[in-house]
Amino acid sequence: MRTRSALYVDIAFFLFAVVFSVVTADASYRGDVSAGVPVAEQAAGALGCAAVFLRRRWPVWLAVLLMLAGTQFHFLTGATLVALFTVAAHRPRRVTAWLGGFTLAQFGLFLAVDLDRGEEAVGSALTYFTLVACAIGWGLYVRSRRALVATLEERAVRAADEARRQVREEIAREMHDVLAHRLSLLSVQAGAVEYNPGASPDDVRRAAGVIRAAAHQALEDLREVIGVLRAPGARGDEGDRPQPGLADLERLLDESRAAGMRVTHRVAVTGTGPGADPGPPHATTGRTAYRVVQEGLTNARKHAPGAEVTVTVTGGPGAGLTVEVVNPLDKGPSPGGAAAVDRVADGDAIPGAGQGLAGLTERVTLAGGRLEHGARDGRFTVCARLPWKAAGVPGGTEGSTA
Repeated sequence: MRTRSALYVDIAFFLFAVVFSVVTADASYRGDVSAGVPVAEQAAGALGCAAVFLRRRWPVWLAVLLMLAGTQFHFLTGATLVALFTVAAHRPRRVTAWLGGFTLAQFGLFLAVDLDRGEEAVGSALTYFTLVACAIGWGLYVRSRRALVATLEERAVRAADEARRQVREEIAREMHDVLAHRLSLLSVQAGAVEYNPGASPDDVRRAAGVIRAAAHQALEDLREVIGVLRAPGARGDEGDRPQPGLADLERLLDESRAAGMRVTHRVAVTGTGPGADPGPPHATTGRTAYRVVQEGLTNARKHAPGAEVTVTVTGGPGAGLTVEVVNPLDKGPSPGGAAAVDRVADGDAIPGAGQGLAGLTERVTLAGGRLEHGARDGRFTVCARLPWKAAGVPGGTEGSTA
C-alpha cells in the first residue's frame, strides 16, 4: 500500500512531467502552436503523465514503453525522464546499464537515419539524450546516497549492539568478581553449621558472625557495582571510583582466614633502587591485582577446601606487578579440626559458573597484562603479570612486558 509520503512524491513527479511537457512545447513545435496541438499528442501526453503513478510497480517496462513512444510524441518526454530516474534509483545497476545501452542505441539509430534533418533536429536530439543521461545520473546518485545512509545506520546499530554487549560483559564480570567470593564464604560457613549440629555455641556464634558480615558486605558490594555502572562516564578512566585495590588485600585475606581458610601471603612491592619510593600503581592495576587474588581464593575454597593458599605480590615501577596465588590440588586438613567442612566439600560442592578464569583473563588483558593459570607438580597456580601503569593511561607501556 502506498504511503502518504510516497503519494506526495508521485504527485510531484506527475506535476513535473506535465509542466515539463507544456513548457517545452514551444521549442518542440518550433514556436508555432497557434494551430493547436494534435489530439493524438495530447492524448499520449495525458496517458504518459498519468502512467507516472505506475512507476513504483513496473518502472522498467514503463521506461521502455515511454522511450519507444517518445520518439513520436513530445509530451512523453517528462514522463520518460521520471521513469528512467525511478529505474536508476530503485532497480539493480545492471538493469540501469541495460536501459542506458538501449538509450545509446536509440541515439545511434537517430544519427544513422535522421542526421540529414538538419542541425536543429540534431540539437534537439542531443538535448533529449542529455536530459536522459541527467535523469539516470540523478537516480544513481539517489541510490548511492540511500545505500550510504543504510550502511551508516547499520554500522550505528552494530556499534550500539557492541556497546551493549560490552556493558553486559562488564556487568557480568563485576558481579562475578564481587559476589563469588562473598557467597562462597557464606556457603562454606552455612554448610559447616548444617553438618555440625553439635558445635559449641562459640563456633556457631563465630560462623553466624561470618555469615552475617559476608551477606552484609555482599549487598554493599552489589550496590556499589550497580552504582558505578550506572554513573556517567563509568566506562572511562575510573579516577576515584570506590573500587578495591592493593591496599584492600589485607582485608580480603583476613576475611578468608576468618572463614577458616589457611592463607599465607608475601607482599614485596619495591622501587627500582635503594631508597626509591615506587608510589602506588595505577588504580586499574591495583584493582586487577585485587581481583586476581580474590578469584584465586574463591577457586581454592571451592576446589581445595582446607588446603593452604599462598599469595605473593611483588614488583615495582620498573618491573611491573606480579600477583601469584598457589594452592595444592589435594584438600588439606579441615581448619580447627572441624570435619564438617570436609563433609560439605565432599557432599555439596560449591557450584561455579565456570567463567571465573575466563573473565579474569579478559580483565587482565584489558589492563595491559597477561594471565597464566594451570596445574603443575600437584599445585594449581594463578599468576598475573601487570604493567605498573594500566593500558591506555600516560606512561602505560612501563613494565607492560613484565
